[in-house]
Formats: sequence, structure tokens, C-alpha cells
Amino acid sequence: MSSLNIFELERNLKSWLEEDMPFGDITSDNIFEKKHKGEGDLIAKEEGVICGIDIYRKIYELIDKDVELTSNFIDGDLIHVGQKVGTISGPMASVLKGERLGLNIMQRLSGIATMAHAYSKEIEAFKTEIVDTRKTTPGLRSLEKYAVRVGGCTNHRFSLSDAVLIKDNHIAGAGSIGNAVDMVKKSIPHTVKIEVETENLDEVLEAITAKADIIMLDNMDNEMTSKAVELIRSKSSYITIEASGNMTLDRLKDVAKTGVDIISVGALTHSVAALDISLKFKK
Repeated sequence: MSSLNIFELERNLKSWLEEDMPFGDITSDNIFEKKHKGEGDLIAKEEGVICGIDIYRKIYELIDKDVELTSNFIDGDLIHVGQKVGTISGPMASVLKGERLGLNIMQRLSGIATMAHAYSKEIEAFKTEIVDTRKTTPGLRSLEKYAVRVGGCTNHRFSLSDAVLIKDNHIAGAGSIGNAVDMVKKSIPHTVKIEVETENLDEVLEAITAKADIIMLDNMDNEMTSKAVELIRSKSSYITIEASGNMTLDRLKDVAKTGVDIISVGALTHSVAALDISLKFKK
């Protein structure tokens, strides 16, 4: 969790706790007194990569420091069906107040980490790197991108402010790839790289001529991707080549074989299923 912005995380957790119990927990607060203690086990109901344990623990630090979450696992560990991931103990009302938020976050992040792990393992024999996209859940981007890293993949840009990425609509508005690149070069520092999205070989050649630093091959089939890589490498060994669009697990190896440097996968964050983890209390 050291790679997360702890101030942003705490601010978000407080907001989400307020959303979940704006005036307290009317059920738990009227059943349990402070003296009533409880203990429950976090149980994995699916195999996958765990992610979010320390975030779950942080939730209880904000609710009640008398609640303790103990675990022998760290983010990135593989878990199996039926395995106890951790134990939560403390005042029963406080444990229940953080249960759902903690599970929601950990299940979501573990699902992303599990998918990222599968994608990274699929092409571990290649030098190609798998990155995510900005197709994240609003408000959860930093956490979802953290989960991608936990799973073994890496991050593309975090926001529109991070890097220049000239896409099809920018090109349409500017009139051409060359115009768009020239326009942006007039204003950005020389330290900022320029990426251009291309959809065919003519656009690839135009991006090369415009001196793009990174060329994205968007929604190209494997044959066209191979031709694009060959064209780019015949002109420059310094341009980074990214493949994007419909990057399923089944396609990864074939795309990596074309020689691209990066494969960007939006599905890592926008089409992932939460990993099933439950909290079971002892009577």
C-alpha cells in the first residue's frame, strides 16, 4: 500500500463511510453495546490474487481502533477456495460498520489483481508489457490501478494531464495527424512524449513522419499489426509501439509475437468480476 497516496485514500474512505452510514448504523448501534465483542474470518470463495488487505485495515482505523484485522497474507498473494485470508475482531458494532465497505473494496481490487495476474502470466516469455487504461470506475482510479500493479501489470497514464495521447477525435478536429502533433508541440515542454493513435498503415506512416514518440496500433488485426511493426522498425528503433483494442487473453501471445512493446488492456478495469470473499462470524 506504500505506492498509494495515503492522504487521498483516507479522504476517500471517510467519504465512503459517510455515504454508507451518514447517521451511524441504526441496526448495529441499537443491538450491541461497546462491551459486545465479535470475531469473524475472511474466507476466500474463489481462487485468485488478494488485494486490499491493508485498505480494509485502514477502514477500521478510521471507525474504531479497537478493531483488529490480522492476516498472514499480503497484497499479491495467491489464495485458494476455502482458505482463511484473515480474522477481524473487536467491538461487534464497529466490525459490522466496516464490513461491507471493506469487502466491496477488497473484492473489487482482488478481481482486478487476479485478471492482471492472468494476463501477465500469459506473455511472461515475451518482453512485451501489459498496461491498463483510463477506463476505470470514477473515484476508484488510484485503487484500481494499484490492483493492476499488484497483479503484475503496469499503468498507462493516470489522467489527461499526464501525457499527450492524440486520438481519432483529436485528429479529426485538427485535420490530420501532422497538424495535431505540430499544434501540441508548440505548447508542451520538450520532456513530454507524444503518443498518436493509428488505425491503418497510412496513419502509421503519417505518425512516423510527424516524429511521434509512441505509436498506438488501435483495433488492428494481427496481420496488420505485424506489418505496422515492420514499417515502424524500418524507420526508427526508438519509437515505442503499443497495441490496443479487443485484447482478450486468447489473443495476447499472437499480438506479443508481432514485436509490439506494449499491449494496453481496458478490460483489466472495466470488465472485471469481483473476487468472492466473505466474512463469516463465529457465534
